[in-house]
Amino acid sequence: MKRVYFLLALAAFGLNAYGQKTIDQKVSELLSKMTLEEKVGQLVQYSGFAYATGPQNSNSATVLEEIKKGKVGSMLNVAGVEETRSFQKLALESRLKIPLLFGQDVIHGYRTTFPVNIGQAASWDLGLIEKSERIAATEASAYGIHWTFAPMVDIARDPRWGRVMEGSGEDTYLGTLIGLARIKGFQGKGLGNLDAIMACAKHFAAYGAAVGGRDYNSVDMSLRQLNETYLPPFKAAAEVGVATFMNSFNDINGIPATANQYILRDLLKGKWNYKGFVVSDWGSIGEMVNHGYTKDKAEAAEKAIIAGSDMDMESRVYMAELPKLVKDGKVDPKFIDDAARRILIKKFEMGLFEDPYRFSDEKRQKAQTDNHENRKFGREFGSKSIVLLKNQKNILPLSTSTKTVALIGPFGKETVANHGFWSVAFKDDNQRIVSQFDGIKNQLDKNSTLLYAKGCNADDEDRSMFAEAIETAKKADVVIMTLGEGHAMSGEAKSRSNLHFSGIQEELLKEIAKTGKPIVLMINAGRPLVFDWAADNIPTILYTWWLGTEAGNSIADVLFGTVNPSGKLPMTFPRTEGQIPVYYNHYNTGRPAKTNKERSYVSAYIDLDNDPKFPFGYGLSYTNFKYSDMTLSSENLNGNQSLQIKVNVSNNGNYDGEEVVQLYIRDLFGKVVRPVKELKGFQKIFLKKGETKTVNFTLTPENLKFYDDQLNFDWEGGEFEIMIGTNSQEVQTKKINWNK
Repeated sequence: MKRVYFLLALAAFGLNAYGQKTIDQKVSELLSKMTLEEKVGQLVQYSGFAYATGPQNSNSATVLEEIKKGKVGSMLNVAGVEETRSFQKLALESRLKIPLLFGQDVIHGYRTTFPVNIGQAASWDLGLIEKSERIAATEASAYGIHWTFAPMVDIARDPRWGRVMEGSGEDTYLGTLIGLARIKGFQGKGLGNLDAIMACAKHFAAYGAAVGGRDYNSVDMSLRQLNETYLPPFKAAAEVGVATFMNSFNDINGIPATANQYILRDLLKGKWNYKGFVVSDWGSIGEMVNHGYTKDKAEAAEKAIIAGSDMDMESRVYMAELPKLVKDGKVDPKFIDDAARRILIKKFEMGLFEDPYRFSDEKRQKAQTDNHENRKFGREFGSKSIVLLKNQKNILPLSTSTKTVALIGPFGKETVANHGFWSVAFKDDNQRIVSQFDGIKNQLDKNSTLLYAKGCNADDEDRSMFAEAIETAKKADVVIMTLGEGHAMSGEAKSRSNLHFSGIQEELLKEIAKTGKPIVLMINAGRPLVFDWAADNIPTILYTWWLGTEAGNSIADVLFGTVNPSGKLPMTFPRTEGQIPVYYNHYNTGRPAKTNKERSYVSAYIDLDNDPKFPFGYGLSYTNFKYSDMTLSSENLNGNQSLQIKVNVSNNGNYDGEEVVQLYIRDLFGKVVRPVKELKGFQKIFLKKGETKTVNFTLTPENLKFYDDQLNFDWEGGEFEIMIGTNSQEVQTKKINWNK
């Protein structure tokens, strides 16, 4: 009992059982020594000067002086041992010697680039995704970086929005699991380890629902939809201890997210009890004036800090306005103290007070500059992210002894483009990134010939290269076309109204098809594109996204069958832009069209089928998988019983391969209408040719919960459909009664 009293007494003084001060105690002592301006300084983040990822407002000389005065808490776009050391040295000249945090957009790899995030999601492989972020964190931390502005866990149902490339697609369940895998990969065994960096769940919230798919645009939706579809990945991130959150640029129902007390104070820091800190997106605090929400930047600073935005990224608003707002009594000092405390806690957790330079180690940086094991993994990950959309004539896999292969298209010899958008640039990228041409050439036999013709540029009307491309195709036994959108056509501020192949690429494809040669079409993109003519007329299509450093080798591994493609689409692919938004888990309506031929007085277009071109979860293999003997443990359940579901999956083809087995449910009747399907589970299994495996799933009442119109989160008893299949459309279905 005396020991219990002793421990309680220590806790009261902020000490642990060994008499050491806790981080909370250290932070409290530090805050007691800080001036108001120094506290506000911890809430300020500026960009480095080499390059920027947004409209830059900062004068370099002014920033350096403010760092020395303790008026800057964090820098972004500062990387490398030499640069981070020099900035940190300036911070240690300040009165209290509080170290800086260095942030960077480490989105899909660092020195080793992996597939763009939507491509990674197509792997449906949580282990690979987590490992990719583990590698990214190891490489980035070796370059002096403490913090990544990732993962983006926005749910996105509109491919016109350029930032779909940075997320995990349209489904809340899949997106949540992928977000958690990314956080675990970034933060590793915990903050303070040298190979762990702070993760950031962004963009809070509903950024992916911007009206018209136009970046930075408004979001208008019910709170029920917000809570059910867009917030779950963020709630899960908070629960697992993601270090930081980032605001979104949009307003939500008229209130900018940066000053939205409902999501920041009521939910995140209130109901969810989140202990990390929130950073604005680039300039989003000052931009509330443009929103028409605040009359000036002073009011923007006031509303943002009161709502719960802790750090100001590149607005230059907090330092300019908050001290006066506090002195004038418009902002309670408790909001400044709370924000500064949250940020200082992370600096202590990262070990920066003990050694401000601990992440700036030349030996570690050199070891991670060209890590061959990381590249080897990148090659594997790239091949697992490719989605086979069509293979009607079994042209694939190609034989490495094919006599003459022609590679035609604007992306065949690209190097840097394989990075995709939101990648970190290095001076030697042209030399170290594997082009598609080199990857294919490296795997062809020495007696085979690889021809190349660019054919056209990615985004203009120049047809002068057509003739050469046609003649090249005529000489080949098989033609590989590499088309799509340029690597910088998807990403932030890259919204598109037209999702077809840019420029005259489709025209080139039609001309090559006239030669009668077998064509394998590879589509390079960071989002779902519209390519109906190709989908209807080209028998073999691979969706290759942008795959990163090892792109050429990853693609060749799939083309020649070293890897059997197993990717599945994480977003629905529309037939045309007029269908958008189109997603698998929509509501039914009072007049549903039961077939595509129904057009009169039902929910349908008079000129277009309702079905997408390729559904969510879709992806083929070089082998054939057959689903059979789906069984349920019961057709009638009560209360908190669990439902056991089994299905046999057989590999009836000629190749070993992986299959993603997908489980969906439908709640047939509810107090609010429910989607026609909801993903509730998936398993990626490997089957040798001729092998059969039994796949097991378990459903509990927790999987049946939803938000009603009063935001109660619960489930209702009733009838449910249980569906298992290879994608969201091709499923086996059984019905059950589940009484509450």
